Amino acid sequence: MAKKEARQIVILECTEAKKEGKPASRYSTTKNKHNTTERLELKKYNPFLRRHTLHKEVK
Repeated sequence: MAKKEARQIVILECTEAKKEGKPASRYSTTKNKHNTTERLELKKYNPFLRRHTLHKEVK
């Protein structure tokens, strides 16, 4: 039997870029799905807007 993986790869997408008509920046990271069941929200740098913005997990 294969062991279940606790960590999964998730994609974070900028929430503010679409409002301003710019391309959305995306980041990929991993999260432990057993410890963190809700979606991730992190402040990351958006090079198109040239500032740090809120990035949410997309699925």
